[in-house]
Amino acid sequence: MKFTLSWLKDHLETDASLDDILYALTDLGLEVEGVENPAERLAEFSIGKVVHAEKHPDADKLRVCQVETDAGKTQIICGAPNAREGITVVVAKPGVYVPGIDTTIGVGKIRGIESYGMMCSEREMELSDEHDGIIELPSGEVGDRFVDWLAENDPAKVDTVIEIAITPNRPDALGVRGIARDLAARGLGTLKVRDTDPIEGTFPCPISVSIDEDTLDQAPVFCGRVVRGVKNGPSPAWLQDCLKAIGLRPISTLVDITNFFTYDRNRPLHVFDADKVAGNTLRVHRAAGGETFKALDEKEYTLIQGMTAISDANGVESLAGIMGGEHSGCTDETTNVFIEAAFFDPVRTAYTGRALKIHSDARYRFERGIDPAWTPIGLDHATQAILDLCGGEASEVVIAGAIPDHSRAYRLDTDRVQSLVGMEIPAEEQRETLTALGFELDGDMAHVPSWRPDVLGEADLVEEVARVASLTKLQGKPLPRTTTGVPKAILTPMQKREQIARRTMASLGYNECVTYSFIDRKSAELFGGGDDATMLENPISSDMSHMRPDLLAGLLQAAQRNQARGFSDMALFEVGPAFHGGEPEEQNLQVAGLLVGRTGPKDVHGSSRSVDLFDAKADVEAVLAALGAPAKVQILRDGANWWHLGRHGRICLGPKKMLAVFGEVHPKTLAEMDVKGPAVAFTIWPAEIPMPRNASAARPALHLNDLQAVDRDFAFVVDANVEALTLVNAAAGADKALIENVHVFDEFIGGSLGEGKKSLAITVRLQPTDATLTEKDIEATSAKIVEKVVKATGGSLRG
Repeated sequence: MKFTLSWLKDHLETDASLDDILYALTDLGLEVEGVENPAERLAEFSIGKVVHAEKHPDADKLRVCQVETDAGKTQIICGAPNAREGITVVVAKPGVYVPGIDTTIGVGKIRGIESYGMMCSEREMELSDEHDGIIELPSGEVGDRFVDWLAENDPAKVDTVIEIAITPNRPDALGVRGIARDLAARGLGTLKVRDTDPIEGTFPCPISVSIDEDTLDQAPVFCGRVVRGVKNGPSPAWLQDCLKAIGLRPISTLVDITNFFTYDRNRPLHVFDADKVAGNTLRVHRAAGGETFKALDEKEYTLIQGMTAISDANGVESLAGIMGGEHSGCTDETTNVFIEAAFFDPVRTAYTGRALKIHSDARYRFERGIDPAWTPIGLDHATQAILDLCGGEASEVVIAGAIPDHSRAYRLDTDRVQSLVGMEIPAEEQRETLTALGFELDGDMAHVPSWRPDVLGEADLVEEVARVASLTKLQGKPLPRTTTGVPKAILTPMQKREQIARRTMASLGYNECVTYSFIDRKSAELFGGGDDATMLENPISSDMSHMRPDLLAGLLQAAQRNQARGFSDMALFEVGPAFHGGEPEEQNLQVAGLLVGRTGPKDVHGSSRSVDLFDAKADVEAVLAALGAPAKVQILRDGANWWHLGRHGRICLGPKKMLAVFGEVHPKTLAEMDVKGPAVAFTIWPAEIPMPRNASAARPALHLNDLQAVDRDFAFVVDANVEALTLVNAAAGADKALIENVHVFDEFIGGSLGEGKKSLAITVRLQPTDATLTEKDIEATSAKIVEKVVKATGGSLRG
C-alpha cells in the first residue's frame, strides 16, 4: 500500500515529523517497507541566475555562462538551447550528485574552457521526462535551496511516498483514511472531517439494476446512478500527481476518480459508459459457465459456473469485484456514465480471481473485505467528484438488494489487558482508544465499526487497545513461583532420558539424524511393519506410505544416501517414536544407533578396522548406563529377523523385559536397503528401563570398601556350542553378595581338548564387606562357583 505524505495530511491534521509518523506506523502494525523522499536527493541543488551568456569560441551549440550563486559568480558551460542571460536556473555545484545522469559534478574543461558546475533540466533531476532545455524558474532568490522552492511552488514533486505492508486482517488500512485513523488514535494528530452531503437526483435513473435471487449471497447490494452530460478528458494535475506518486498511470478523469477512491477510502468503484449499456439494464447473476467477455486489460476471459457477473441485455459487461469490460469502458467521447458501487462476497471474489488469474486493485480489496455500510456513501462521494471535475447532472440512485448487516458488539473488560497482554492501561484510556478507532461504546459493550471485519471477539478489543498504546511499553517480568524452595523439574523423566540419550550419543561420536516418520511399504515390511494398521490414508508420496515400525529403517536409508555420495564410514543415531498401529498408545520411544564401514580412516599404523558387534555393544552399554539401567543384565538371543542370527544380543532383565538389542544387521536386510556392509546397530527402549526407586535429586553417600578384594581364576572345559555368557552368569550367581565381577579373559580351542570342546577362562573378583576373607572362605566360595558352572554348562574344571 503506497500513499504520499500530503495525501495522508488531507485526512490527518498533524504537525508530527516524518520520522515520528514512520515509527508510529510500524509500531501500530502497519510495517513501513519503503520511503521515497525526493527532497533528500535534491537537497544540495540551489538557485542561481545567469547574469551573462556568450557563445563558446570553439563550439556552435555551447554557451559560456556567468551564473550568480550563493558562492559568488561562477562560470558554467551549458549546451541547452534556452541558456541565456537573465533566467533563473537550478545549479549543481562541484561535488553534487545528479541522479538523472548518475554522475557527481566536478570541475572540468570543455573545449579548453573550465566549467565549475551544471545547470540542470527536469529529467536530470528525475522530476519529469522533460529535457529540451534547462529549468527556468519564474521566481526564486539566488542561493535558496531548490527543494524549498519546490515545496512552496510545486509540492507534488518533493512529496514523500510511503509504502507499508498490509496484513490480511487489516483491510481498512488499504485506504489512506484508515491509516490516518490509526495515527489519530495514537495521538499524532486529529482526523479531519471529509464527508459530503447526499446528492439528490434531478431525474430518474434510466438504467435499472437487479440481482438474481440465487446471487444475493455473492452480491448482497448493488447501487448506482447515471450522470449525464459529463466531459471526460485528462484529470487535473493534483489528481494525476497523486496517482503517479503511487505508481498508477493516469487514464482519464472518470477512471482516475475511481482509482483515487480505491486508495483514498478503500472503496473500489466502476464507471460504465451509459450509452453502451444495452437494454438500459444491468443484472447481477451467477455465470452459467462458458460466457466470454473482454476485460479492460484487453484480455478475453471465459467464465466458470458460479462466478458473479454483471450483464446487460447483450451479455457480460463486468466481472463483479474483479474488473470491468472493455466494451462499456469510458473513453474521451463518453458523455453519460453509470457509476457502480456494490458489495461482493470476499470468498467468491477470491475464487474467481484465482481461477482466472486476474490481479487487480479491486479484487485485492474485495477479497479482504471492504466497508459495506459505505457503499451508498461512496457513491455520493464519487458522484460529487465527477460533478466537480467533469460537470453533468446526476440522476436518482437505483439500489438492488440491501446492505448486509455485519453489526456486532462485544463486552469490553478493561481488566483483561493486564491478564492477556501484561500492560496496565487505565480504563478511560481504553475507552478513548476504541472511540478514536471508530467503535461505539454503549456501557461496557463495544459496537464494532463496519470497516473492521477482523474484530471478532473480546480479545480483539484488547489487542486494539494494546496496539494503539504501543507494545514497546510492555516490560518483561519474571513469572511468580507457584511453590517455595527448589522448583520441581520441568522435564518429565522420559523427556530427561531423551535429552541424556542425545547427549551421550553425540559424545560417543555419533551424528544425529531426523528422518521422516513415514517410509515405503517394502522397507516397513523388512522391520516387521507395512500392514494396514500403519498405512497412511493420504501419503505425501508413494515412498512415504507407512509409519515406520523401527528407527533403523530410516537410519539405513540415510546411510544408503550417504554411501551413494561417497561417504562410506559413518556413525548415525536418532531418537524418536516407532509405530505398530495408528492409535496414540501404539507407539514407543526408541534410541537407535548405526555404525557403517570402518572405525576410522586408514593409516600407516593399521589401527583402522571394520566395525563389529562389540563396537555396538560397548556403545549401547554406555548409553544404558547413562540412562540409569541396572549394571547386571542378561544377554539373550532370538532377536528379530533383521539381525544377524548368530551375531546379535538382546539386553534383558529377565526373558520378557528387553531393554535393548545390538548386533550386526542381517546381510539380506542390507542388500534390500542397498547398504554396503559391514553395518552394526543397536536399539534401546528407554521406557523399559526401571525408574529409580529414590527420586531425590541428592546423590547417595559414597561407599568405599576398606577390605581387600580377592581375584581367582578358573578354567572350564565345555562343549564348543556353550555360550560364554551362560558360564559367566552361572559363576556370578554362586554368591551374589560376595562376587563383585566376573569376566572372560581367555578362550582355547583344539589341542588336547579334542573335537567339539573349548576352554573358557574367567576371573572372579570377591569383595568382602564385613571381614577379611580367610583361605577357608575363599575355598568354599570357589567350590560353589565350580558347582554352579558345571551344573549350568555340563563342563568340568580344567586340570
